[in-house]
Amino acid sequence: MKQAGFPLGILLLFWVSYISDFSLVLLIKGGALSGTDTYQSLVNKTFGFPGYLLLSVLQFLYPFIAMISYNIIAGDTLSKVFQRIPGVDPENLFVGRHFIIMISTITFTLPLSLYRDIAKLGKISLISAVLTALILGIVITRMVSMGPYVPKTDDAWVFAKPNAIQAVGVMSFAFICHHNSFLVYSSLEEPTVAKWSRIIHISIVVSMFICILFATCGYLTFTGFTQGDLFENYCRSDNLVTFGRFCYGVTVLLTYPMECFVTREVIANVFFGGNLSSVFHVVITVVIITIAMFVSLLIDCLGIVLELNGVLCAAPLIFIIPSACYLKLSEEPRTHSDKIISCVMLPTGAVVMVFGFVMAIINPQDCTHGQEMFYCFPDNFSLTNISDSHFQLTTQLSTLNISIFR
Repeated sequence: MKQAGFPLGILLLFWVSYISDFSLVLLIKGGALSGTDTYQSLVNKTFGFPGYLLLSVLQFLYPFIAMISYNIIAGDTLSKVFQRIPGVDPENLFVGRHFIIMISTITFTLPLSLYRDIAKLGKISLISAVLTALILGIVITRMVSMGPYVPKTDDAWVFAKPNAIQAVGVMSFAFICHHNSFLVYSSLEEPTVAKWSRIIHISIVVSMFICILFATCGYLTFTGFTQGDLFENYCRSDNLVTFGRFCYGVTVLLTYPMECFVTREVIANVFFGGNLSSVFHVVITVVIITIAMFVSLLIDCLGIVLELNGVLCAAPLIFIIPSACYLKLSEEPRTHSDKIISCVMLPTGAVVMVFGFVMAIINPQDCTHGQEMFYCFPDNFSLTNISDSHFQLTTQLSTLNISIFR
């Protein structure tokens, strides 16, 4: 919303969700037409080895970079949670983001990622969904209680901003699940295109609704001050948000194994013919997770990671490759709706990919990682005293707002 402009951002969110829905169904239709059961084998049969190699790179990079972003989120959020424990020194090494990333990797993400069957993560996904609902409730609550006291930026309500393509990249990152769609499809009882379509329609609608609520409530609270990681905007002394951070950290840790499954499958398909022995299964999993962990220790700006992963990996996986495969495989007439939409998706994806990358490099997101926002300082703002000092807070923030924008 910050990058695109709030009204245009909402419209883009609807559009990206629709394209994601369409391309996910298109992908499985392509698999049915080609008689293949993996994304890689579909592209291999359609475009030969060069296409297979390109997809393998993209299909590995997207979830791998996602694993890095999840580590960044876990380190940022859980470190702030543990720093709020009474008697704990915030400067203590054992509550710092680096230690949190390492210990969460060893104790949670690595053991969960060692599963061989993705269906075993079903209950974990349910826990993530419940925690997401709790987090959303906290964001809505803080919009009501905190929003009126955070100054609004001058460009808060403009219709569109020049960074809209970067916003599409972030949204694509949020909606993409194409890289593991065949894994999920094969785990269904009696998988069919019709059954898959129903599941996808429901999943995308629910996801879109949640994203719109998060985006709207987060942006209405912080407008132009919104960070790539929304929880970076909230004050560290806010106990309700601290609980939300804990839920958020647990959610990304539980989501992490889904991405590791895909990276491991790509390596298995490219180098081991699709089958890994028990020893290689463990070794490859450990190597992938270890590299992702070390990279996440060096990078701490989430917004940049989301943008680059969205435009370089998510855009071709959502827009370009599914539509290209379908156009080549399908024998439907050119006027068929699927072919018309595919013809629009393909060049659109190329534009998002190229211009999004250029803009992300030329005009990167601001990142105030680890810094307390100005409205959180005791002299300016206190969540615990909103009802007791309304007039005082309003006067102080009004003065601060004037000084910022002069």
